Amino acid sequence: MNDETALADTLAFVLSGRPERLSDATVGRMPPERRAAVGAVAEAAATLGQAEAPVAPSPALRDRVLESFRARRSQATRRALLVVEMIRDNMTPGRPLEVPRARAIVPALVDRLEAARSSGVPVIYVVDRHSADDPELDAWGYHAVEGTEGAEVWPDLAPTHRDHVVTKPSYSGFHASNLEGVLDELAVDTIVLTGCATEVQLMATATDALERGFAVELPADCQAGISEMGERLVLGVVSILAPYAPARRERLARIAKNLETAVHT
Repeated sequence: MNDETALADTLAFVLSGRPERLSDATVGRMPPERRAAVGAVAEAAATLGQAEAPVAPSPALRDRVLESFRARRSQATRRALLVVEMIRDNMTPGRPLEVPRARAIVPALVDRLEAARSSGVPVIYVVDRHSADDPELDAWGYHAVEGTEGAEVWPDLAPTHRDHVVTKPSYSGFHASNLEGVLDELAVDTIVLTGCATEVQLMATATDALERGFAVELPADCQAGISEMGERLVLGVVSILAPYAPARRERLARIAKNLETAVHT
């Protein structure tokens, strides 16, 4: 590739109009010399743009931008901390579905739980639960059976009487569970997703949450995948995904209405 072609490709990237989160993620994976080139071209394009006479936006565009700013200012983030699948059957060495990396995140997760409880952030445990004759056990082995020791939350992370516990039968915490109802009752719009396994339960739960209009945060020190490569992949994907916009608007509007109703009752 000659210098002119490389410059043209870099300029096309800078002027592509892709969302900032996608651009940042792409640039972050570039080699240093390529990142430097993108920065230089972006700075040159900005300089040229500032030299041009400003063009007034249309009334419709102006209203959309102002409405976006007003919505962001008026909506305080309401988080909940989700602890997913940190149960004995996933944590005990030698179990069929052991996630060895999960034991390493326990200290960081204990600290995050203490911080959430002390600041009034609700804590929700999302755990697998099966009947003894569940066909799921044929595919994944005997695990998380109702009433067994393996289905219990790891002792160091045990829930308190103020926490919520939601059971689920499959990968996503939202599938065939009351998780969304609990989050609605708590007026939550953002979930902080922790636990294991990152490539399976956390990714499935994050995807469902985004489609339902929740913002998702996935702290690197409080998640454990089956492999380090899997963790990095999911962390990268989730970091660039935004909540589905129509569902997000509906959720924020519903929360605001419910809170206003609660204040006047």
